Amino acid sequence: MQIDPVAFRLFGIEIYWYGIMISLGMLAGLLVAIRRTKYYGISEDELFNFALIAVPTAVICTRLAFVVANWHLFAGNWLDIFNLRQGGLAIHGGIIGGILACLVYTKVKKISFWRLADLCAPGLIIGQAIGRWGNYFNQEAYGVPTNLPWAMFIDGAYRHPIFLYESLWNFLVFAYLLYVTKKEKTSGGIFARYLIGYSLGRFFIEGVRADTLFWGSLRAGQVVSILLILAGLVLLWWRKRYGQEDRKGEA
Repeated sequence: MQIDPVAFRLFGIEIYWYGIMISLGMLAGLLVAIRRTKYYGISEDELFNFALIAVPTAVICTRLAFVVANWHLFAGNWLDIFNLRQGGLAIHGGIIGGILACLVYTKVKKISFWRLADLCAPGLIIGQAIGRWGNYFNQEAYGVPTNLPWAMFIDGAYRHPIFLYESLWNFLVFAYLLYVTKKEKTSGGIFARYLIGYSLGRFFIEGVRADTLFWGSLRAGQVVSILLILAGLVLLWWRKRYGQEDRKGEA
């Protein structure tokens, strides 16, 4: 089924579903984070100030990661690098960009990196779950051909709907992070579980993906997922062993 990626036109400007879904994901993530501020002793103003830095940094890094990984698509068409309306964002780049923004912001503001990261982690994963549907409207993030009942017709064949798999998995990770929030006392634990949870699902989902690069015998997304899983496990162990239970506020 052919899907029109353009949602509507405003004063002659095409507004794409991709951008709408990404924006809705960001909004949902921010709303979730706002609900968690009291639990982590961080004011809403502090969160908004961080978001003003983190959101553009993450968007730039998601685009930068995609451009670097798909340089052949932009050779001779430099202006296309700045055209985000039709897709082309690598979420792993956004995660790294968000972490860097958090490190810098908390260093300057002299607040706990771990508490801010724990506060934002569930909002980040719910944003990813919603934003993934932008790939549906762009008919991208699809898998190898399959005859499964839920296969979607994309790029000339019935294929695994990768965006659907990842969206559903992210919703499950979101529910899990909310569930363990009250149980996790050591700061940094929720963030570490986000890295592990998201990356674990991403590793297996990437295994049936078609529109992706290979690094050796594994898909690029699988390699990055392995690294993030290992980082999350080490971080969780380290924070459990040496971290402080410095979370403030009440649920």
